Amino acid sequence: MNIVATQDLDKATIAARLGHEHVADIVEFLNGKTAEEATELVGHMPLQWAVEVLDQPQFQDACEVIEALPQDKAVALLEGMSADRASDVLRWIEEPSKSRLREALTPETRRGIDHLLTYPDGSAGALMTTEFVSVPSNWTVGQTLAHIREVEHSRETVYAIYVLTPDTKRLVNTVSLRRLIFGAPEAPIGSVANPYAPITVPPTMAQEEVARIISKYDFLAVPVVDSTGHVLGIVTVDDVIDAMIEEQTEDVQRMGGMEAIDKPYLDISFFEMIKKRGGWLCVLFLSEMLTTSAMQVYADELEKAIVLALFIPLVMSSGGNSGSQATSLIIRALALHEVRLRDWWRVALREFPTGLVLGAILGVIGIVRIVVWQEAGIFDYGEHWKLLAVTIGAALVGIVTFGSMAGSLLPFALKRLGFDPASASAPFIATLVDVTGIVIYFSVAWLFLHGTIL
Repeated sequence: MNIVATQDLDKATIAARLGHEHVADIVEFLNGKTAEEATELVGHMPLQWAVEVLDQPQFQDACEVIEALPQDKAVALLEGMSADRASDVLRWIEEPSKSRLREALTPETRRGIDHLLTYPDGSAGALMTTEFVSVPSNWTVGQTLAHIREVEHSRETVYAIYVLTPDTKRLVNTVSLRRLIFGAPEAPIGSVANPYAPITVPPTMAQEEVARIISKYDFLAVPVVDSTGHVLGIVTVDDVIDAMIEEQTEDVQRMGGMEAIDKPYLDISFFEMIKKRGGWLCVLFLSEMLTTSAMQVYADELEKAIVLALFIPLVMSSGGNSGSQATSLIIRALALHEVRLRDWWRVALREFPTGLVLGAILGVIGIVRIVVWQEAGIFDYGEHWKLLAVTIGAALVGIVTFGSMAGSLLPFALKRLGFDPASASAPFIATLVDVTGIVIYFSVAWLFLHGTIL
């Protein structure tokens, strides 16, 4: 990107240079500036350039820029932006600026934005745009093409045309731009429409399900239709991709054992970072205290056979790792609808033998390790080292199997209770397996070593 050595240039000159760059590069450049600098640069841009920049979901300071600009400039930008993006920006602007800007919009723009703001965040209604191409079913191909040329600049996409009944304006069918171009100009629009009933989504559908439908049918856009068959708007594939990237980022952060953050890492303040991470760390630390309590129960056994303490980190981490693996697999499978809540028993039947085999593999490795260290003289595990090796092997089978089962079923339980399955984070699973693993470990040790070193 050729936006360098700009420190000594005034903002107007920099803004002029930005006009020769791709909009994605402009957004990347502005994201590296403070909100005040970005506001000043956007303020010096021609209106159309600024609208294109603010229309990009990747532009991080859109709300701050709109709020800081003079009202006439901010209103002009909101009027020029796509309705869905403008509603997203207004959604996060604080009062009284939000109401002041809203009242300054034209009645048509205000109605469109207000309509979008009624839908909950993360739904098809909140994600959709009301700027789409629609034509009456009694038009011809030629009329439709002429109409597209007239409205193209004000529509989110022209690759899908929605055919409506002339009187009731209900959706009849859809036409792709490709099929339209190859149609005869005098042919009725219905002759080039898709041969199947239109695929639609309700405004209340979750964005994850909308993404699945767009992926399944390979759509560039899907219409959002109310219960009476009227088109409320469309959800485009680029909006879905942006929404899913944001959703998956939040899921990954929650799986790491922290609250989701809505800013780039380097833009998070120190105290906000502490707030986002400290709460979960305290919860996990307090839950890990249960592990200490469990070990205190077996303090006498540890005094009799201190050698057992050497293998606690080994067996505990193995159980936590197997649980984290299972959790990650099931959370993703639930998100992609590869499994549903009713499939929990099938997952349990699958994970139980899987855990046994994985535990047996680790158990064999653990036994071999003790044998090699003992025979090679690296460490002396005592006269009952063979029983110790069997104990470690059996404990690994039990703990890894439990970890796999707990890690695979906990996301189902959380989803059934209405929580985000991503909350079944790897640290949470590890804590659960640590506590129960201690019990399994010393129970197996008592079973095999009772009467010898215990």
